[in-house]
Amino acid sequence: MNLDSLTVQGALVLGLLLIQAPATAILLSRLLKGPSRRPGIEPCTATPDLLGTVSAIVPTLNEAKRIRPCLAGLSRQSYEVREIIVVDSRSSDGTLDLVKAAAEKDPRFRPITDDPLPPGWVGRPWALHTGFLHSSDHSEWILGIDADTQPRPGLVAALVKTAQDEGYDLVSLSPQFILKYRGEWWLQPALLMTLLYRFDSAGVNSDTPERVMANGQCFLCRRSVLAAVGGYTSARSSFCDDVTLARNIAAAGYKVGFLDGAKVLKVRMYEGAAETWKEWGRSLDLKDAASPAQVWSDLWLLLSVQGLPLPILLLSPLLPITSAPLLLLLALNLFLLAIRVGLLFAIAPSYQGKNQKSPHFLSLPFTFYLSPLADPLAFVRILLSSLQKPTQWRGRTY
Repeated sequence: MNLDSLTVQGALVLGLLLIQAPATAILLSRLLKGPSRRPGIEPCTATPDLLGTVSAIVPTLNEAKRIRPCLAGLSRQSYEVREIIVVDSRSSDGTLDLVKAAAEKDPRFRPITDDPLPPGWVGRPWALHTGFLHSSDHSEWILGIDADTQPRPGLVAALVKTAQDEGYDLVSLSPQFILKYRGEWWLQPALLMTLLYRFDSAGVNSDTPERVMANGQCFLCRRSVLAAVGGYTSARSSFCDDVTLARNIAAAGYKVGFLDGAKVLKVRMYEGAAETWKEWGRSLDLKDAASPAQVWSDLWLLLSVQGLPLPILLLSPLLPITSAPLLLLLALNLFLLAIRVGLLFAIAPSYQGKNQKSPHFLSLPFTFYLSPLADPLAFVRILLSSLQKPTQWRGRTY
């Protein structure tokens, strides 16, 4: 190998170090907060002072295959739930019939149909805003909850008590995911890791509004706060309306929390790896809730700590030099891969296992532990999503 080739390789190695080293420092600063994070939410029993304090809103559009566990779980919540408003956007699959059947057994269910989508609105925030406008003025809290969730008894009481005791104006939860197929067990954790790398763990309060994380699958907000910011109007055009609204509320000076809800909330989001790639992947960039500078900064971080380690380690045998910078680069990427593998055990409780009698991490399929191999693909998905604006979403065309 000639001198020019060695010079090019040396420059490439130094360039990679300059890219990856500061990103690794940022990642470590976030991960080191994890051990001191707030423990997960536990189910609890409602107390008389919570009577009728919550209006729940469920936006729906062709959710007949998934909504039954959600309706059953909401019906099992106690008297803290005043009403359950299901806002349907003209489903054609019988969703509204299932809601009406639930209403015959539990009068708290109130099905309504939203008006046609106004210009500039995305379907989900429009449905939630419609539900908010139809909710009771006597409810202190508004709970937005998705049709694909499976709430455990005691979820809503635990949310309200936590918000009251810890002074939150808005609190949302990370769920426990229900996965079925090997492909999604391989891909979904890699996509989830893109969030964990970019933001603090659930249970760690963000210091700045622009780094706030939220999950609209279970999103509790004080009614007065929601009214003060105009309901969901500030997030009307956002495809990540939950994060957009949470950051707007945090920027207005209110206290926002994102907590671990794996013990009180389960969710079956998508069917298979292909749907996970298409549907979840195109919202994970969160570009609607961030400035272009923040989006590109996050892409640099993900490339450095998630997208590059595996390719660098796989290609390293092709480099015939053993210089100190190259050895340092390999050590750094081995370290990043070790962090990634270690995080598998940290996120394992966020997934429903098959055999609850064995240790949780042993009850997950082997493809879950192969998910680091999907990390380069996860970065590519976030990059593609960051460069594109959705034209279709949940059956709607924009």
